[in-house]
Amino acid sequence: MRLKPKKSLGQNFLTDKNIQTKIINACGLTPEDTVLEIGSGRGEITKLIAPRVKHLAALEIDSSLCRQLEDSLKEYKNTEIINIDILKFDFKKYFKSAKIKKLKIIGNIPYYISTPIIEELLKHRGKIETVFITVQKEFADRIAAGPGSKTFGSLSCFIQYYAEPKILFLIKKNSFFPPPKIDSCLLRLKVRNKPIIKVRDEKLFFDIIRAAFNKRRKTLRNSLRDKFPPEKLALFFSKFSINPNIRPEDLGLEDFANLSNL
Repeated sequence: MRLKPKKSLGQNFLTDKNIQTKIINACGLTPEDTVLEIGSGRGEITKLIAPRVKHLAALEIDSSLCRQLEDSLKEYKNTEIINIDILKFDFKKYFKSAKIKKLKIIGNIPYYISTPIIEELLKHRGKIETVFITVQKEFADRIAAGPGSKTFGSLSCFIQYYAEPKILFLIKKNSFFPPPKIDSCLLRLKVRNKPIIKVRDEKLFFDIIRAAFNKRRKTLRNSLRDKFPPEKLALFFSKFSINPNIRPEDLGLEDFANLSNL
């Protein structure tokens, strides 16, 4: 029986077989890989991953889908079906029990919890090699945006600090059932061995970025007025030859790091 997607869980099943194959090819899976799949759904991608890797942990929040997955994947002894929400998954316990070095993450994740899922994955970045996730194109554009772009913001900074994002290819909305309202894409996050820049105080660094982009239409000087005395910002502008009227989206990660470290 083919179970219908549940709107309450943000389920949109990827049904285009050509796109399914394209995703698997993009992931570059090897027989030595351990993969954690987020949102296995009806198992179309899961069945393509299982024969290619050493071990696969398939996470699915929908218990009825888990029963279907257990039946359809029973021939693969390297695959375990786990009925759990990714945001409640105990990564530390899993890493300890599985005795693995690095994970590849693959998933088609609901848009409404895309940010919390990525934040959770980056908490465990030391054990994750690469993340391949299908997300809505507009969301991926925000993550991959660079300074000077209207979509560049605090989310871009946060993710790019820890990982290298790249949009691999577009996935049209009619590739899913039911079709979402906008197109999606496959986003790759290659986790960095260490952050791209060095900051003395990460909390302060991200506090500054959030404060700056909370008032992104204002100049940096005005958006950070409540956080720093004018003379401190004046020193920053002078020392690093930055226009005092610059807006937050025109600063790069290195600029925010310089301000934080100063």
